[in-house]
Amino acid sequence: MFRGLHGGVTDALAVAGGKVLALGDAALEAVGPGTRIVELDGRLAIPAFNEAHMHLLLFGLGLRQVKLRAEEVRSLDEALNRLKAAAATTPKGQWVLGGGYDHTALDVGRHPDVAELDAAVPDHPVFITRTCGHMGVANTAALRLAGIGHNTPDPEGGVIERAAGRLTGLIQERAMRLVKEAMPPPTQAAMVEAIEAAGDHLAALGFASATDMNVGMTADMEEVAAYRAASPRQRMWLVLAGNPEGIADAAWEAGMRPWTPRDDLQAMLRWGAVKVFADGSAGGLTAAFFDPYEVAETRGVFTFPTDTIHALLAKFHAQGWQLDIHAIGDAAIEQVLAGMEAAGAAPERRHRIEHCGFLTEGQRHRMKARGILPVPQPSFMREFGETYLRVLGPQRALRAYPMKTWLAEGHHPSASTDSPVCSVDPFANLHAMVTRETAEGRVMGAEERLTMAEALHCYGWCGAYTTFAESTRGTLEPGMDADLAVLDTDLLAEGADILGTRCDLTLRGGAVIHDRHGELPA
Repeated sequence: MFRGLHGGVTDALAVAGGKVLALGDAALEAVGPGTRIVELDGRLAIPAFNEAHMHLLLFGLGLRQVKLRAEEVRSLDEALNRLKAAAATTPKGQWVLGGGYDHTALDVGRHPDVAELDAAVPDHPVFITRTCGHMGVANTAALRLAGIGHNTPDPEGGVIERAAGRLTGLIQERAMRLVKEAMPPPTQAAMVEAIEAAGDHLAALGFASATDMNVGMTADMEEVAAYRAASPRQRMWLVLAGNPEGIADAAWEAGMRPWTPRDDLQAMLRWGAVKVFADGSAGGLTAAFFDPYEVAETRGVFTFPTDTIHALLAKFHAQGWQLDIHAIGDAAIEQVLAGMEAAGAAPERRHRIEHCGFLTEGQRHRMKARGILPVPQPSFMREFGETYLRVLGPQRALRAYPMKTWLAEGHHPSASTDSPVCSVDPFANLHAMVTRETAEGRVMGAEERLTMAEALHCYGWCGAYTTFAESTRGTLEPGMDADLAVLDTDLLAEGADILGTRCDLTLRGGAVIHDRHGELPA
C-alpha cells in the first residue's frame, strides 16, 4: 500500500468510521470478529485519485453526444458518417452535437467545413466541438439559428472564421456562445443524470474527489440547482463561470459565498472558486504567446483586454473567491500573473493558473513567491505533444508542463486531464507523467519525467492541496479520510503495465463507490 510520497509503503491498513485507523502491525492488531478483510494479493492500494481540473457535467452530458475523439475517428469521412448516423435517429430540426474531434489528427489535416456538414446532415442544426473545447464547427442551419451571417462582427475575444468572403463554419473562443445560446439548455433531470453517470465513471477509475471547472457554462444557474439535486459520487470542488456571460455575479447576488478553510471539509459540494479565461488553446492556435506560432502569423487570442481581466480578478479576489484562471501561453500567463499580483495574491489564498503550460522561469518564481499554484494536464503532452512540436517548435514544446521542475521548486503541481478535452483515464495520465511520451512514442523533455511515487503524489495530495483539503485526504495516514483506490497492478513495481491497469475498488470516506469484483458487498 502506497501511503504517500513521504510515507512510503505499508503492508496493512485498517479503516473505521470513514477514517484510516491504523497501519502495519497496528492495523492487523485492530482486526476483530466483525472486520471485513480485503486481501491485496500483489495489488496496490493508493490514496484515491483527485481530478483537479475537468468539466464533470459537460463530460456526463457528452456521454450522449457523437464521439469524435482521435482515438476513434481519424478521417473526415468517419466523422461525417457518425454525424449522419446520429441524425438518422434524431427528429428533424433537433440539434446533432458531437465532441472531441482533432483537426490535426484527421486525414485531411484541417477542420471540417460548413458545406461538408450541410451535405452530411441537411435537416438538423449541427455543432461539433474540437477536443480543446475552445472552438467548433457549425453547419448552415446552426449558424442561422445563432444569427451568424457573413457580416456578423467578431465578438470581443472571439473569432468567426471566413474564407473568400464566406463563412467556413469555424467558431472560436467567445464567439462560441452565439451558437450555444441558440441551443435548448439541458433539463435539470438530464443534468442530474449526467452528474451521476460521470461520477460513476470516475469512481470506476479510482477517483474520490474532483473539480468541475466553469459551472454555469452550459445552463447558467440551473447547473447549481442540478448539483444540489444530484447525488455526486466524488467530493466536488465547484468553480463558477466568471466571464461576463457566466454566473459568478448572479451567484453572488443570490447569496452564494465562497467556501473557506473555516467551513466543513466533509461537505460533498464546496463552492470555492471562480474561473475566468485569459486565452484559448495551443493546438487551436488561440493560446496567447509573446512570439508567433510556427505555422501561422498569429500570437494567439487574448480573451479580454488587460484592464478588463484585471478588473475581474480584483473583484473576485476581493469577494474572497479562489481565482482559477485559464492561461496557457506565456503572454496570457503574464497577463494573469500581473493581475493576481495587483489584486493582492498571497499564499494563503492559493490562487491557481489553470493549465499554465508554457511559462517562463521568471513567471515560475513570481508564482512561487505568491503561492499561486499551477494546475496542469500532463496528458496534454501525450495527446497533443506532436501538435505542439509542429505549431510551436521544439524550444517551446519540449519544456511545456514542467512537472519535475514544479515539484522540485515546491509548486505542488496537481494532475488533471481537463476531460472531456482529454481522456479522464488516470493511467494514461500517469504514463504521461513518468514517460513524457506522446501517443506516437516521442519523448517530450525527458528531464521533466516523474517517478511513479511522485506522479501518484501529484494525483492525490497535490490535488487535495489545491482545494485546501490536504489535512484530511491525499495520503493514507492514521486520521485521514479513508479515500482510497485498489488497483489491479502494482504500479510501483519495475516494468508495471501502466496503461493496462484497472481499478478494482474505490472508497470515499470508507464507503464503497466502486467494487469491480464485489469484494465489499453492502
